[in-house]
Amino acid sequence: MVTRLPGAAVLLCLVDVLHAFAIEEKGDVFKRMACPAFLVFDNAAYLADMTFELPCNCKPEEVSSVVWYFQKNMGSHKTTVLTDFAGTVVVDSGHIHAGSDVLKRFSIRMFSLIVFRAQVTDSGHYLCGTKKGDFFYGYDVDVQPTKHITVAFVDRGQHVQDDYTKKVFSLFTTFWDWTRCDRCGVRGEQRRIGLCYMQSAQLHPRYRAAVPNVTSCGSRAVPAHFQRPSRLRKPEVAIRSCLTPCVQEEVPEEGVQAISNVISKVGEKPWLPRVPTQFHKQPIGIDLIIACPGARPEHAVAWDKDSVRLYRSRYLIGVNKTMRVFIDHGNHLHIQRVQVSDRGTYFCWREGKMVAGFRLSVMYQRRRRRTLDDPETIYAVKVIGASYVLISIIFIIIHMCRCCWRVFRCPGRT
Repeated sequence: MVTRLPGAAVLLCLVDVLHAFAIEEKGDVFKRMACPAFLVFDNAAYLADMTFELPCNCKPEEVSSVVWYFQKNMGSHKTTVLTDFAGTVVVDSGHIHAGSDVLKRFSIRMFSLIVFRAQVTDSGHYLCGTKKGDFFYGYDVDVQPTKHITVAFVDRGQHVQDDYTKKVFSLFTTFWDWTRCDRCGVRGEQRRIGLCYMQSAQLHPRYRAAVPNVTSCGSRAVPAHFQRPSRLRKPEVAIRSCLTPCVQEEVPEEGVQAISNVISKVGEKPWLPRVPTQFHKQPIGIDLIIACPGARPEHAVAWDKDSVRLYRSRYLIGVNKTMRVFIDHGNHLHIQRVQVSDRGTYFCWREGKMVAGFRLSVMYQRRRRRTLDDPETIYAVKVIGASYVLISIIFIIIHMCRCCWRVFRCPGRT
């Protein structure tokens, strides 16, 4: 036992040395990249509802925590501080809702800023610095809207937008790689997101991108007289069909397989997929939005209702203006004005694998007595009161006009 202690001590020392070496290597990231003498902004473009991360690529060695600042326009006096001044803000992404303020949708981890479910209003300048106001690194973030996005179904022979070329600038779409097939074993779909970019020699020199003289259409590097035509070009998405086999899971030994089959078949419905299922009751006539667990807008996500495939070629938002059930560009399933026919089990696919089920039950709303402090009662009282006031004003005006007409038609005797 005593002879083993020196060996253990040596091993612990080696672990400490390796740990210190790993920390030193991590710190060398900031040593290798010197901060620019003149603050410039790196251009980055994303689609609305996406989650993005901005690393603070450089900082002085003596700085142990960073502060992130948000500024809508360069030189603006309105600046938002995105930190608790300790550099340790952590937010649970599961509680993030679209449309909430950016102060409720960010997190700082290892000097990097993470913004969850970005909105168009989040476009602007993001600065990495200290609480004293010293800036080290900056980003020019362009969050492009999904509203009125251009959709091209490749299977139908539809094509993406052509480039828009003028004498001093040109507009084009830069596409990301195709996503994985959103289903396996059956026909699925692939999606490819494209963002709007501009090429011009008149861009602001303080902004830089991966390619010279190229920036996203919503960047602050775009001159003011080019911003109007750049807003006319929307981001786009291309969709095509695909077919991918499912990955075979490891089969246990024969005896274990026989026992597990007996246990699993007790009380099991063999026609339902074996995925975690959540049960939910929804009142009839109320809108419902279902999110796929762990999915992001850039992931390949698909939806099924029981055995019916909800393909984007039919259920994507904007395909049919009158449909109640549709999938938005953030991969959420919308059911507007829930009806009895909507009840069933909705299955979610993520990255080619079925991951969750959602059992929906529809119920009728119970009638309840209205009180004076109900929003519906207050609204009804306001509408009825305004109607009475309007009718009274019209009534008085009509009688005043009749009196004036009689006075001027039959003047008094002198």
